[in-house]
Amino acid sequence: MNSKNIATMGYGLLLAGLIVAPFLGAYPVFVMKLMCFALFASAFNLLLGYTGLLSFGHAAFLGGAAYVAGHAIKVWGLTPELGLLLGMGGGALLGLLFGWLAIRRQGIYFSMITLALAQMLFFACLQAPFTGGEDGLQGVPRGKLFGFIDLANDMVMYYVALAIVVAAFLLIVRTIHSPFGQVLKGIKENEPRAISLGYDTHRFKLLAFVLSAALAGLAGALKTLVLGFATLSDVHWTASGQVILMTLVGGLGTLSGPLVGSAVVVLLENKIGELGNLLAALTSVEWFKTLGESVTIVTGLIFVVCVLAFRRGIMGEIIAWLVRRRAAMKG
Repeated sequence: MNSKNIATMGYGLLLAGLIVAPFLGAYPVFVMKLMCFALFASAFNLLLGYTGLLSFGHAAFLGGAAYVAGHAIKVWGLTPELGLLLGMGGGALLGLLFGWLAIRRQGIYFSMITLALAQMLFFACLQAPFTGGEDGLQGVPRGKLFGFIDLANDMVMYYVALAIVVAAFLLIVRTIHSPFGQVLKGIKENEPRAISLGYDTHRFKLLAFVLSAALAGLAGALKTLVLGFATLSDVHWTASGQVILMTLVGGLGTLSGPLVGSAVVVLLENKIGELGNLLAALTSVEWFKTLGESVTIVTGLIFVVCVLAFRRGIMGEIIAWLVRRRAAMKG
């Protein structure tokens, strides 16, 4: 069985697992939140893993789209599908602006420009009256999709969110395997060579940046629709650091890496308190109960371990092992 068939089987099993997850006791809202972050990480991976552009400001697209979609649905009374499209369009517009200002810079200068622009948006959201300031935008209704699909039901919302995330992921897969995606890989590997072949690398990088921002915006808009609120944490610089962590832990430049990395990080953040209580009960060590208050420390330690032991990330190491094993079998 070749690697393509193995990957297809893995994605099929993952999709089947997500379809039956609510019937196996999984909390639908939590799984939807995880799917939103998986889409966010996949969008970021399209930019860093396949184009080689490290953005420190991707939270601007997640949070900006979250506010746009939430305001459009709650205040303007738009339907959920229009709110999602408007949020995605807002992310793309921000991506076009950020990319136009930053794309001609290289390395750390590019990253610092994206961080500075994202921080400007954060302070704008903090001061703007329509965002709710520190309280965030609360009480965003789910409404009815296309006028007749009631999203107030968690199960209905779950399968709608799953369909949206799967469609967006398939778009990323198609993009990566298209001629456009091959050019992006060429730019990442050797940009001067791509230029010498006649490609306008700035235009390709800008298109990749806008597409990544649009998909990150879709993740933010969907997250607002699922949870019913948008907060400053969505647009804070820590969200940009979080998506970098997800991508690196899962496996940079792999399609499955961001999915695994987002699951690891989100599960750690949400379940580490329960794990600490369980360890305290099993070992009688009271210190474990404080793990819930030390999420960032534990997450940082996990990141350090992954960087030292799994340089390619979890999925990157697994894929490399499979390649070595297949080569050994052929030899």
